[in-house]
Amino acid sequence: MATRPRFSVIVPAHNEELLLGRGLAAIDAAVRTAGVTAEVVVVANRCTDRTEAIAAEAGATAVIDGHRNIAATRNAGVAASTGELVVTIDADTVLHPLALVEIDQLAKDGRFVGGGSRFALERISLGLALTKAVIELSSLASRTGGVVYWCARADFDAIGGFDESKPVGEDLDFAARLRRHGLATGRRFRNVRSPSTVSVRKFDLYGDWHLFVELGRTIRHPGRYRATTRGTDTTFLDTYFYDFNA
Repeated sequence: MATRPRFSVIVPAHNEELLLGRGLAAIDAAVRTAGVTAEVVVVANRCTDRTEAIAAEAGATAVIDGHRNIAATRNAGVAASTGELVVTIDADTVLHPLALVEIDQLAKDGRFVGGGSRFALERISLGLALTKAVIELSSLASRTGGVVYWCARADFDAIGGFDESKPVGEDLDFAARLRRHGLATGRRFRNVRSPSTVSVRKFDLYGDWHLFVELGRTIRHPGRYRATTRGTDTTFLDTYFYDFNA
């Protein structure tokens, strides 16, 4: 009987042939640094490029997925995995070499239900620095985190995974529910201190002040925001997430 891996690293990917390779290499380096067993599951979501082939070449398991719902895509990856600990990371994010070392230690500690991760940006500017500050303040206010999420499989199952009724913000919702589950079971939500590096390709395309432009549009057109979060208007979601290729 095959030994159950310590980690399942889930990587949702839509046409990510340009960046997937570096992400998988970083995961492999983190696995070797931690000295743990791990499986990597790449969820190839509606891909028309070499994403699936790149995953296979790197020794990852490729799962074909057709959802236009990132929560469902993440859940499909977890369902195809078997590891004790579940880690989710986007294809354009580079895992810190010590991230799995930290997660392994925190999981063994017993006081933590799971958590997120600190993050760095692959380049910096005034607009990006302020964007990062806003995101970090939001995480501080909600007492959660983002970028890389981790927890035991039992806890993932206990909270029902990612909520597929959420067309956007499924990661923040997951973090909030995981934190509440931890409080109910006497454990804390803990972010990994080693920062993973996040791609700024959307800022390269839309501008370094893009977050603040979108916030301004939300204030001026609150109905647009409500329609997006409810999934009744998918224009923004399709452009910014589901059909984004860059």
